[in-house]
Amino acid sequence: MVFSISSPAFANNGSIPPKYTSEGKNISPPLEWSDVPAQTKSLALIIDDPDAPDPRAPQRTWVHWVLYNIPAETRALPEDATKHGVPAGTRQGLNDWSRTGYGGPSPPIGRHRYFHKLFALDAVLADLGHPTKAQLLKAMKGHVLAEAQLIGTYEMGH
Repeated sequence: MVFSISSPAFANNGSIPPKYTSEGKNISPPLEWSDVPAQTKSLALIIDDPDAPDPRAPQRTWVHWVLYNIPAETRALPEDATKHGVPAGTRQGLNDWSRTGYGGPSPPIGRHRYFHKLFALDAVLADLGHPTKAQLLKAMKGHVLAEAQLIGTYEMGH
């Protein structure tokens, strides 16, 4: 039994459907997870793209969504969770567009990889306001019980 995250919308290392990108509705994909460690007190989700701006010459990791204090008993996020409501108690951090909520893939060049990283934490974090990914990672330090990862890919116009 391994802590894992998946999506009914795309396979691991598969192509993310356009509706979840800036070319479509720009809504978050449905996500599901299982085998959360027993000691988990909260979950955190970070979606980022290490291939920005060009996979052949990446210069930075672009952050698409930051969620924390997802209740430990949660096992899924619905499609378009920003609109349909994240679980009660869940806090949203800032993405690299300097706003909360989900920002879908919008790669300027080539096929990018989008890492959906789910962290099981042994604590409920203090209210960090709207932290950046770096601020959240710092707050999580020493609290990560397990990490699960789902990778989706996307290339504009494909």
